[in-house]
Amino acid sequence: MGQLANLPNIGKVVEEQLNAVGIETTEQLVKTGAENAWLKIQAIDSSACIHRLLAIEGAIRGIKKTDIPAERKAELKAFYNLHKP
Repeated sequence: MGQLANLPNIGKVVEEQLNAVGIETTEQLVKTGAENAWLKIQAIDSSACIHRLLAIEGAIRGIKKTDIPAERKAELKAFYNLHKP
């Protein structure tokens, strides 16, 4: 596994998906942002769910996805609802 798997919430599968869409480093993930990274993954995997979006946000923040502040979690849920298949 690579650098991204060292982040909270990022396992082998999500790391492979991030790599497949051109995100291979923590810096690239932070620059891309959770929403854009998730949209890129959704383009190659239509099963990308809200949990994956929250996992990416948590990874960017360096925290467990359950520790994301409620306001940010609500923003991400609204974003997900606009873009879910």
